Amino acid sequence: MDTDLLKTFLEVSRTRHFGKAAENLYLTRSAVSFRIKQLEGILGVELFERLRNNIQPTPAGERMLGHAEAVLNAWERAKQDIILNQQHSIQLTVSAGPNIWEAYLQPYLQPLHMELDGVSLRTDVLSASVMTRQLIERSLDIAISFDPPKLDKLELVKLAQVNLVLVADQHNLNLAQTSSIPYIKVDWGTAFNITHAQEFTMLPLPVLHTSSARMALDFILNNGGCAFLPEVLVKPYLTNNTLFMVKGANNITRNVYAAYWPENERLVYIEKTIAILAQTLSHETV
Repeated sequence: MDTDLLKTFLEVSRTRHFGKAAENLYLTRSAVSFRIKQLEGILGVELFERLRNNIQPTPAGERMLGHAEAVLNAWERAKQDIILNQQHSIQLTVSAGPNIWEAYLQPYLQPLHMELDGVSLRTDVLSASVMTRQLIERSLDIAISFDPPKLDKLELVKLAQVNLVLVADQHNLNLAQTSSIPYIKVDWGTAFNITHAQEFTMLPLPVLHTSSARMALDFILNNGGCAFLPEVLVKPYLTNNTLFMVKGANNITRNVYAAYWPENERLVYIEKTIAILAQTLSHETV
């Protein structure tokens, strides 16, 4: 099958618009429409309901989404594997949730690059569900998350403990006074949500709900408010008195885990990668 058909299908699914998909793919609208019709002809089903200004996937189209992503990921991995094999290199695919990359792991890519001689790294920011699916498909070597997948025979290694602190742009603010300022709720996973619901009922409804710690931080710096953010991320702002700890608010801790299959043919490199991350993170107060 022509992978361009799958790429076009995914772009139309994402934009819900043939014209926008055409712009993003640098194609004409008629070319996008023709590719979708080709794919529908191959499958023998309609993938989209074509209503005026409202393109929606059919049930068959919804089911096709996961398969299209899996095929393209497998094809990309195959191409890279062949190229790297020619170069006598090893590739490791490491994925993590948005907050984990931007708040913790990004500075540690350099140590990995320096110490993993002959290894090519592929890094992605993925949702928990996509990481789980890619682990099952064996297209992902290491998944790093707060809530690791619950799969039989999957190895889990604790990399770090993250300290989340409630900070605000106002000095001497106590927990009861937070109801008067904007609250930004960052998605720190299931365990965080449970603790948050039990212990922080006094916090107001969020004006912003985000999966990005950086976005929450930028919002507070520009608009004011409060949010639970990693201590390591806000430490410079606490030091220069741009942000302040909210008095009376207990910190919430979260563990960061690495998950992998022990029967992976690249196990030696996986274990070395995890050892480097665990050692590096252990020297940081996160």
